[in-house]
Amino acid sequence: MKKLMLGNEAFARGLYEAGCCFVSSYPGTPSTEVTEFAAKYEEIYAEWAPNEKVGMESAFGASLAGRRSFVGMKHVGLNVAADPLFTISYTGVNAGMIICVADDAGMHSSQNEQDSRHYAIAAKVPMLEPSDSAEALEFTKIAYELSEKYDTPVIMKMCTRVAHSQSIVETSDRVEVPVKPYEKNIAKYVMMPGNAKKKHPVVEARTAALTEWAETAEINRIDAGSDNSIGFITGSTSYQYIKEVCGDTYPVLKLGMINPMPVQKIKDFAASVGKVIVVEELDDIIETHCKKLGIECEGKSMFTNIGEFSQNYIAQQLGKAVPAGKVVEDTIPMRPPVMCAGCPHRGLFYTLKKLKVNSIADIGCYTLGAVAPLSAVDTVVCMGASVSGLHGFNKLSKENEAKSVAVIGDSTFMHSGITGLVNIAYNESNSTVIIVDNSITGMTGHQQNPTTGMNLKGDPCTKINLEALCKSIGINRVRVIDPYNLKECEDVIKEELAAEEPSVVISRRPCALLKYVKHNGPIKVDSDKCIGCKSCMRIGCPAISMKDGKAVIDSTLCTGCGVCAQLCPKDAIG
Repeated sequence: MKKLMLGNEAFARGLYEAGCCFVSSYPGTPSTEVTEFAAKYEEIYAEWAPNEKVGMESAFGASLAGRRSFVGMKHVGLNVAADPLFTISYTGVNAGMIICVADDAGMHSSQNEQDSRHYAIAAKVPMLEPSDSAEALEFTKIAYELSEKYDTPVIMKMCTRVAHSQSIVETSDRVEVPVKPYEKNIAKYVMMPGNAKKKHPVVEARTAALTEWAETAEINRIDAGSDNSIGFITGSTSYQYIKEVCGDTYPVLKLGMINPMPVQKIKDFAASVGKVIVVEELDDIIETHCKKLGIECEGKSMFTNIGEFSQNYIAQQLGKAVPAGKVVEDTIPMRPPVMCAGCPHRGLFYTLKKLKVNSIADIGCYTLGAVAPLSAVDTVVCMGASVSGLHGFNKLSKENEAKSVAVIGDSTFMHSGITGLVNIAYNESNSTVIIVDNSITGMTGHQQNPTTGMNLKGDPCTKINLEALCKSIGINRVRVIDPYNLKECEDVIKEELAAEEPSVVISRRPCALLKYVKHNGPIKVDSDKCIGCKSCMRIGCPAISMKDGKAVIDSTLCTGCGVCAQLCPKDAIG
């Protein structure tokens, strides 16, 4: 059956058809939907793991037990999972194991723009790179075959455009794969030095064998052209752009396997054309490989290693006319990200700004506390860095202790904040950590996490008690506040900053967009009382604006949280 599917949906369909039984992931745009779609298949056990490292180790365990498994994450998540990745490359697998990593060129929702192809090369594991939804499904099946034939985990690299674009795929039935019995094998699976030294040559031999496979693999194909003066080598979404701009004019070597890449196939292709141009987003992985083979080629001298490509950009760099219907005007207004109306984080950040507190924050919706007019965030690095960073920031400075906090979400705290808090308790820094508990994983689209009491499928499960957890690791001062209550926020934060011991403040209020959250309804401004002082504008709520010198509240956006009313000196809001 032919069907229009998102790349991520097609990937999940590929998992289903290939007989995958176990999925463990951590949500991260643009990879999240692969796991959400996979969870809809009853034949696949699917879960959200607390972080990517746990997810990868769990998927390895399922593979060890003889079931085809999958773990998904975004590019920065692979940093978290790198430790098991490099060693699983040595141990190999039992049943097939796929690792999905989705890169975010252009940083649509990420704090950096790294190229995950480096990980495949460094870890010496094969990486496949689909360019559309059909290949996302097809390559998934190929990845499992490669995983089991060559005894290796296989990385499937997605990107924002492939993950979130739709194209036609042809579906088929699920093929149940027999369970591979687990057999104890200390030399294979126990990576102490004596065994690991013997496995490294095995990994190198595997890479050589995979290189031979890449020479004739159909996923590394040549599209013929009518003009051999130029030949393009490309892959992923860049392939689509080249085809849209140039059509069938020039031959194209499309690489579906990005590690290891073929050698002779590339040399033969280069010899058949007058000039080789490599088109790839971000770093010069393919170009460097070609130059190591002695092939003269153009690449990053023509195309940037910064940001996301487009048809327009490719056409411009090649001196071609933009294809009809592909022109996008530059006059489209930008919409900066902003916390939603009624967001529980807004009152907290307003209070932190009012108190002139240094806020070492983390990854999530609350990162938007850095946006004007709140501008209440000092630094954001990576998941969990707020708690660990605060410890280092405070440890040798009494001055910092009294005016600095870490701000981390409930899901991010479970992901990688716990160990930082253990460090604060163990090494005794006088630090105040604020956990903003909005009862969901918000930024990636409302996924459950260990603190919500629901699993991936929405069934009731064990709910981690944040208060009990913090106290169990040695934090004696644990307070809970309602961020809609500005006075309570201010009083408690002042008290905890003044305390001479570590403390945790849990700012607890569900995300305003959760379906089960009941709102009070919009509130209004009494224009007769309003003096136009703009005090209510200081919280940056998108529901509030000024018109004719008076504050106005958009009733279609307002949730009635009442935070703005607490700021009005004339009681004009209510």
